Amino acid sequence: MTTLMQSLHTLLRHRWRDESDARRALPPEAMERLRQRVAASERRHTGQIRIAVEAGLPSSYLWRHIRKGVPLRQIVRERAVMLFGKLRVWDTERNNGVLIYLLLADQAIELVADRGLNRCVSNADWKAMVARMGLAFQAGQFEDGLTQALEEVSAVLVAHFPREAGEPLSGERANELPDAPALI
Repeated sequence: MTTLMQSLHTLLRHRWRDESDARRALPPEAMERLRQRVAASERRHTGQIRIAVEAGLPSSYLWRHIRKGVPLRQIVRERAVMLFGKLRVWDTERNNGVLIYLLLADQAIELVADRGLNRCVSNADWKAMVARMGLAFQAGQFEDGLTQALEEVSAVLVAHFPREAGEPLSGERANELPDAPALI
């Protein structure tokens, strides 16, 4: 397939996806289970986890990057980093927030961690986690893949930022980000 054909195919694949596709992939009951899992995870560590699910990239965003010859993998990463900021995951007291980003059109996942956690985990470890989770997404098991992502990220946060015995679970800074997954 020529580069132009590949670009058109990518644009169409993303253009045909919308929020209803995300709701079919993750119906309300799955979203609620994921919310509960995030809340349960955050009771075990001081990190903050956000899940973001996007059906397809905006056409203008995608086209701007494709015209420049940016590889799709890099486009997905840049989008995840942009959402990391937009969803304020970077704005946690201990700099240990993590965004788990799922792009349905490409069944791609990205993990973006704040600097406090990135000091503790190598890029190779993050990439290995992403590779393991990709298998569930390729099989169309989105809730399972996100649950696996959440469990792996939680394990890292518990190892490096455990909640101390007696540390309050409530208060102004205890739950800094919403637990519910964001549909973009």
